[in-house]
Amino acid sequence: MPQISHFKTPCPEHINSQILQMVVDNLTDISMVAIPPSNLLYNVYQYAIGYEVHLYLEALNGAKGIDVELLVATDLDDPDKVIGFLLYLPVKDDPEACGVAYMAVDASHRRQGVARKMLREMVGRYPHAELTCAVGKVPYFEAMGFQVVGARATQVLMNTRDHGSDGLMALLDVASIYSSLEVRQIHTYLLQKHGKRAMLDAEKQRDRHLDQLTRKANEFVRERLGEDAVPATGPRLRLV
Repeated sequence: MPQISHFKTPCPEHINSQILQMVVDNLTDISMVAIPPSNLLYNVYQYAIGYEVHLYLEALNGAKGIDVELLVATDLDDPDKVIGFLLYLPVKDDPEACGVAYMAVDASHRRQGVARKMLREMVGRYPHAELTCAVGKVPYFEAMGFQVVGARATQVLMNTRDHGSDGLMALLDVASIYSSLEVRQIHTYLLQKHGKRAMLDAEKQRDRHLDQLTRKANEFVRERLGEDAVPATGPRLRLV
């Protein structure tokens, strides 16, 4: 089993760099956009999601005004090697509640209980835990004690209880990343390389993909909870 370390303050740079590499390598799995590598916009989202996680890692110093906690799984035989991470946000005014922001396990260490151990560690600290996942991953999280409570955008919303917390969860306002100079430069490079028509097709493919994922999540929730299922409530969100 892996060694699990808990951070409420910034962690060493060699850990940060491995976490960010894991984000880039597992973008399709960990992002709500779930964009496949075949889409020409994939590199845009690699940068944007990677930078978002970078900002949350920075926020561990408390300077951004949000609560962030991090669990890092390392290899017992090589303590400097990160094999998984779980980034989650405690809910203000509800000491038992938190929400998962991002989680990933290195491909070479999957099906070895790494994610399970990190989730158990988190739930041990915050028993009222919330996360979102793709429809196909629902059985895995149900086996971990989570239950379906609704849909959120392209994913199924799950909770260790049958309702969300009434507390307040602070999130970083990362919308500006997509209009940043760096993203514009990446997009310009892709435009020059592939041409306007190909990039427009990539955008249409992404939009159809998102519509399909959203429809699939909503249909799954209605089948599971009934036709009268309403959007699930959860922590009130505050953008910082």
